Amino acid sequence: MIDHCQELVAKADKDRYLSCLYAPAAKRPQLLALYAFNIEITRIRESVSEPQIGLVRQQWWLDTIEGIYAGTTQDHPVAQALARAIEAANLPKQPLSGLIIAHELDLYDDPFPSLNDLEGYLGETSSALIQMACLILGSSAPEAAGLAGVAFGVAKMLPDQRAPQDIDLKAHARKRLAEARAISIPPLALPAFLPASLTELYLDHPTTSQFRRQITLWRAARNNRF
Repeated sequence: MIDHCQELVAKADKDRYLSCLYAPAAKRPQLLALYAFNIEITRIRESVSEPQIGLVRQQWWLDTIEGIYAGTTQDHPVAQALARAIEAANLPKQPLSGLIIAHELDLYDDPFPSLNDLEGYLGETSSALIQMACLILGSSAPEAAGLAGVAFGVAKMLPDQRAPQDIDLKAHARKRLAEARAISIPPLALPAFLPASLTELYLDHPTTSQFRRQITLWRAARNNRF
């Protein structure tokens, strides 16, 4: 299970995979399970030919989450690893289900009507991942997670045509990042926030190399700031 999650995250989400390496070894399997779950949900959009099929797959995961909290886990490597992470870190059900539901918007490719709508979506997805990772690490920083998740989420989605076109999103992402950085976070939580250290790099260089991203993460971890 863990080997499967590690391979999946290393291949599909290198930034979060590298951030796991700065977490305590005992916490890495739980973080990898969380991030593998996120990959399973986000790649539904790319793997279906029509929204209805995607909704069926998302419903399977919603039912799987319900089953885990009811004491029954599907015979699926990511679901089984996630169940262990939920138990070990006492993760709440709502953010996991909320992440799945928020990604329903991906299936339709409709533009976000406003900045508030975009921030709401990123709050349920990118920000929720940071906060759940914090819980796995034995910490909590909800306000900083909300802001950092929006900043990193905007940077990763540009130039997505679904984003509102009537606002300077790069400037907004930098503003949210500065606001997040102004909040003191517990040292234990740093690995959860490390991906957000790549925000400015993605804003300036959307196709930046893996080497530059790895160096940026290393410097952030060394300086104990994201």
